[in-house]
Order: sequence, then C-alpha cells, then structure tokens
Amino acid sequence: MDQNPIPKLNFQDFLAGSPEAQARFVETLGKALEHIGFFVLTDTGLDPLVIRTAYRCAEAFFALPAEVKQCYEQVHPKGQEGFTRFGREHAKDAAVPDLKEFWHVHRSSVEQPNALWPQEVPEFCSAMTGLYAQLEVCAGGLLEACSLYLDQPRSWLRDMSTNGRTVLRIAHYPPLPKDVPPGSLRAAPHEDINFITLLCAATAPGLEILTQTGDWLPLQAAANDIIVDTGDMLQNLTNGLFRSTTHRVVNPDNVEESRLSLPFFVHPRAEVDLSPHPACIEKTGGRARYPAMTAAEYLEQRLQEIGLG
Repeated sequence: MDQNPIPKLNFQDFLAGSPEAQARFVETLGKALEHIGFFVLTDTGLDPLVIRTAYRCAEAFFALPAEVKQCYEQVHPKGQEGFTRFGREHAKDAAVPDLKEFWHVHRSSVEQPNALWPQEVPEFCSAMTGLYAQLEVCAGGLLEACSLYLDQPRSWLRDMSTNGRTVLRIAHYPPLPKDVPPGSLRAAPHEDINFITLLCAATAPGLEILTQTGDWLPLQAAANDIIVDTGDMLQNLTNGLFRSTTHRVVNPDNVEESRLSLPFFVHPRAEVDLSPHPACIEKTGGRARYPAMTAAEYLEQRLQEIGLG
C-alpha cells in the first residue's frame, strides 16, 4: 500500500491559477473525496498568526480549573456552543467516552456581540472569531470546487452553507488520567456529521484514518496546512459519491502529552434538503442509497447518538 496516499492540493491553484491549474485542482479534490475522503490543503491563505493566537488562547483557557470552565457549560445546550466537559461526548455506538474536552464557537457566538466568552482569557473572543471568519472563506472556496466536480453550479454547495450551523471546535486532549477506562481513546473511530471539515494542523500527532484495506494510516499536517475531509451530510447528499471516512485520535505513548486541535465543521442551513441528488444517484448506480432528511433532522439524530442530544 502507498505509505502516503493522501494528496496535497495548493489552494492558490484554484483561487488564482490558470484555467488548466483550476481544472486539475477540481479533479484532484473530487477524486480524493470520492476515493479517500481526505486531502491536505497547502497555501491556504489563512494568516499563520491567527492560528497561533487561537492555539495560545486555547491553551490558556483549558489550563483553567475545571470548576471555572464548567461555568461556561451550563447555559449552552447540546454542546453546540461554549464549553463541553471532559468525557461527556462519545463516538456513535461507542461504549466509553472520548478523552477530550472542547469549546464550540457557533455562528450565533460570532454574530451576537453579547455572546458568552471566557472572561479569564481576554483575547479568546477576538482570536476565535477571527479564525472562524478566515476558515469560512476558505471553506466557501472548497465547496465551490466540490460543486464543479459534481457538475453543478459553482455556488451550489456554498449557497447551502451560507448562514449555516457551522461550528469551530477548540478541542483539548489532556494528559491521560490514571483511571482511563479500558478501550478509551482520545477520539474513538467516527465519521464527521457535517458537509466538510477543515482541520488546522494539531499541536501533536494522533489522527489516523481507516483505509479501504482496513489499515489505520497516521495523518499529521505540516504547520499552516489544513486537513480536509468529507462529512456524512455531504456523503448523504451525493449518494455516497463523496466518501465520509472513519477516523480516530489515538492515545499518545507519553501519557503526559497533551494535544490541541482546531476542526472547523462546515454545516448547511437547517432547512437544506440532504436527500440524495438525482445527478449523484445517476452517477452511483441509479438508486438512492441514503435517506431523505433535512440538515436539522440529520444533526438532531446524530447529536443524540454521540451523547449531546
């Protein structure tokens, strides 16, 4: 098996390249999501300082005492905004919780000036809303490329996600506790719920994806690169043409090692119909393989499955 089958795409080829470079980008992106479900994006256009500042603020917040962090959990239902404590979320069908805690920046957090932010870290709000804005621009371009590969209008998927329920997760995997339940992982094998995920390079390794041969392939992006993957909602809409691939975050050999990551979960609006699109049905055998659901129905079902419903 190829030891590094994950393609790398230069985003500037799509944004500012020749028509031939743009076409190659679209084709490579589409084939990657169709056959692997993942690719690495380089030359993203994101400001490296914004990413570094976000990680610095994340580190400061998660270093706060548990009782302080939990003050920010009570007012946010279903883990979609604010803080979610260690061990609350579990992967679908998993018997034990994931070994992580996180803060969610929802669109409403960005748009409402009076949203609750951790007062103990004054820069947290500006750092995370700034990163959210830059990632959303990047995501819009990638969704345009996805639409073109699917032979749809360029704005097809981007329009579905405009003002959608997109979430920036600030995830913290602390040093492993001594009483780790048998079988617990930092993130058990799962698929993402949403359209696409943009994952800024984490502060430590651990991400692995499940290949079609049943092997776990480690994947760690270089600084300033982004890992992109298909979520279940886009798999549903494309009738499985785009693959939502199982992945996990494994525990470190050094139990004292912590890890931070910044996944950006791009969601469509609640009313968007995720029923398999006729053109995608035609490309995948002629019958619908996935259910007819709205994005709101899909999200509600999955939140219940992972313990946040």
